[in-house]
Amino acid sequence: MREDNLLCLRKRKFVVTTESGHGLAVYPNLAGSMEVSGVDQLWVADITYIRLEEEFVFLAVILDAYSRRVIGWELDRTLEDRLTLAALRLALAQRAVRAGLVHHSDRGIQYASGDYIQQLKEHGITISMSRKANPWDNAACESFMKTLKWEEVYRSEYRDLPDARLRIGEFLEQVYNEQRLHSALGYVSPVEFERAQPAEPKIAGVA
Repeated sequence: MREDNLLCLRKRKFVVTTESGHGLAVYPNLAGSMEVSGVDQLWVADITYIRLEEEFVFLAVILDAYSRRVIGWELDRTLEDRLTLAALRLALAQRAVRAGLVHHSDRGIQYASGDYIQQLKEHGITISMSRKANPWDNAACESFMKTLKWEEVYRSEYRDLPDARLRIGEFLEQVYNEQRLHSALGYVSPVEFERAQPAEPKIAGVA
């Protein structure tokens, strides 16, 4: 198939990444009522799995909901909160936290953990979570994960975790953020879309 330049897209086993049956505090869904008019007003976060030759690994991402740009990510073997914390710390290192910023995720234990919630609160970030068993509350991340799987993961064979981290990182940073055109952004990439935005967008839709 390689010699004939043929591509096989294989169905993958489903792996559960969200454990919401915990006793930790959950927060109301604020994202659904927001009118996002600029970057760094709403960050959306999610986790997916990726199959390697001999194991599953997990990818945590944070997107800016306005520009669709990946602003934080981490790939690791664990589903513990250190995975999501690493993605969050990257986002915090790369972006400006403005008054009114909302972080939206599902109710999974990785996002409801004490350490994760503390990080958000220490930076003055408002917490929002999807309603129980309602993936449509995080549609932006769901759409991104579908794009990632079809345009990168299902077309690749990763040898091991370092190989997957390198190649998925290149896709996220160099292809998706820099080159991939989005119809919702006027057929420009997330990076190009952000460059065209005002320096100080107003916060809207949050009481």
